[in-house]
Amino acid sequence: MESPAAPNAQLTQQPTRGAPATRHYPGIFRFPVVRQLIRFTGVGVICTATSLALYALLRPWIDPQLANAAALIVTSIMNTALNRRLTFKISSNRKRAQDHLNGLIVIVIALVITGGSLGILHWLHPEATVADELWTTTLSGFIATAVRFTLLRHWIFRRARHI
Repeated sequence: MESPAAPNAQLTQQPTRGAPATRHYPGIFRFPVVRQLIRFTGVGVICTATSLALYALLRPWIDPQLANAAALIVTSIMNTALNRRLTFKISSNRKRAQDHLNGLIVIVIALVITGGSLGILHWLHPEATVADELWTTTLSGFIATAVRFTLLRHWIFRRARHI
C-alpha cells in the first residue's frame, strides 16, 4: 500500500529550470556590438548637444579651453551614467563608483583630444570665432567618441560586452 504522502510528492517537487530564454535578433542586430553602437550613438547625440550648448553658453564669459573643459566634464559624467545604464545595460550599484572613476580617465583623454584641437585651431587661426571653435570641437569630438566607445566597451564595461 502506498503511503498517503506519495501522491503529493510530485506536487511539492521544485520544477527544473532550463536555460534562460534569450532574444533572437534579426540580421546584423544579432551582434551585441551593433546594438551597443546604436544605443551609444543615441546617448552621444544627447550628450553632444548638451556639451555644445554648455560651451556656447560659457564661451562669452570664459576662454575656449575652460569652456570646453567645463562642458566636457559635466556631459561626460552624464555620458558615463547613461552609457552604463542604456548602452551596456548595467543597473546594479556594484562597481558604480569604480566605473565613474575610470570614466574620469576617459574624460581626460577626450579633453586632450578636443583641447588639443582647439589649441591647434588658435595656433593656426588666432582670430577664430566661436562657430569655428564649435566646429573644431565637434569634429575632434568624433575622434574622442570613437576612443570613448572603445575604452567603455573593452575596459570599463567589459563585463557587459555581450549584451
